[in-house]
Amino acid sequence: MCRNIRTLHNMAPSTTDDEVHAAALQYVRKVSGMTKPSRANQEVFDRAVEEVAHVTAHLLADLVTQAPPKDRQVEEARRRARAAERYGRSEVPQTVV
Repeated sequence: MCRNIRTLHNMAPSTTDDEVHAAALQYVRKVSGMTKPSRANQEVFDRAVEEVAHVTAHLLADLVTQAPPKDRQVEEARRRARAAERYGRSEVPQTVV
């Protein structure tokens, strides 16, 4: 699950609210051990996702760096190449962006 969480800091173009929310959702899923909470836990689960997303957005806004922003397409190509090497595939399917 957590391998789907990508670096969000210092990226070009800038990180979107949807990306922050998706990372928060993956984090809460991993920590809670459930991908879809029961109705009894839905409210708590949703609140946790929103709180993690809120804190993550503040973290990203407050971080500083002197490094130039990383290009998302270059980073995605590196991830695909590593996956191809790791899993012994000559080609890794591209994800729709």
